[in-house]
Amino acid sequence: MSDGARAIVPDVESIAVLRPSAVGDFMFVLPALHALKQAYPAAHLTYIGKPWHAQFLQGRPAPVDEVAVIPPCPGVGAAVDAQMDRPAVQSFIDGMQRKEFDLAFQVYGGGRYANPFLKQFGARLALGLKAADAEPLDRWIPFGSPQNRRLQLLEAAALAGANVVRIEHDLAVTENDRQEARRVLPSPLSRPLVTLQPGASDPRRCWPAARFAALGDALAATGALVAVNGTEAEAPIVRAVIDGMRHPAIDLCGKLSLGGLCGWLERSALVVSNDTGPLHLALAIGTPCVGIYWLTNLIESAPLAQRMHRSAMSVRIHCPVCGETNLTTRCPHDASFLDTVTVEEVVDSALELLR
Repeated sequence: MSDGARAIVPDVESIAVLRPSAVGDFMFVLPALHALKQAYPAAHLTYIGKPWHAQFLQGRPAPVDEVAVIPPCPGVGAAVDAQMDRPAVQSFIDGMQRKEFDLAFQVYGGGRYANPFLKQFGARLALGLKAADAEPLDRWIPFGSPQNRRLQLLEAAALAGANVVRIEHDLAVTENDRQEARRVLPSPLSRPLVTLQPGASDPRRCWPAARFAALGDALAATGALVAVNGTEAEAPIVRAVIDGMRHPAIDLCGKLSLGGLCGWLERSALVVSNDTGPLHLALAIGTPCVGIYWLTNLIESAPLAQRMHRSAMSVRIHCPVCGETNLTTRCPHDASFLDTVTVEEVVDSALELLR
């Protein structure tokens, strides 16, 4: 942390938080957003994110008062080599300057690109994360990896005097979410609903489909109703799981919006998932979860509350195809690094939570 004191800043009326992230990463920052809102209840909190943030948070109770959608900007919500619409980006920065923020937080990453971007807003105080190669902010903490991201972001909020607050559920589920989920599976349920999430953005973080199928059968044999979730792009792995099961399962591919998935996860008695967005969505809602993690991902992604969370972790670091170490570099192969996790250990954790 810099020499700046962790003190409440007087006369704060407006706060900006820069994190144009994916779903799981937004779940990581929710505890920090709640802490900021608790510390500055009268301040208007603007979340600087992507179009999905604006759509998802529309009408949803949250510590966020407004979403400002950032246009594609290299290194800040877009790839470093992405094309930039300079007039659109400058217009966005001008709009942020007119808001005259009292506090502006950079919690998107190490800040090599994001810190100079944030400082253009001209906020009274710029705070957040700083990697070794990034510009300093007025108050900052070092950005490193691996670190638990939720704790790291709470430390960033603490730069302005925000303390950890106990929130029963980080994410609110709306009646619209519930209605959408009920259209896919009408109420009431006569047996516990278990949702499996076999996909992930990185194939190396995917537990083999055959093991998800064996898990699904084991849980169905105890009386559970099993559903398998995935995006439309993940349809092949979802079908592989369902086709590999002896018991019937519900295919959720393409049937639910992100909000509808919230309603579905709230109804679930248990979620078993790779380390990916729906796992962290379920944890934020308060649904019991078994997460299947690859080594340092557990350090970074573990939730703050452990009572309803169990983890299975693979410590494999060498590619099963070429043998290359995949910690700081990545080989070209997409083989699963989670195949050291057994069906038995995941079943045991799942049944413990279901009981």
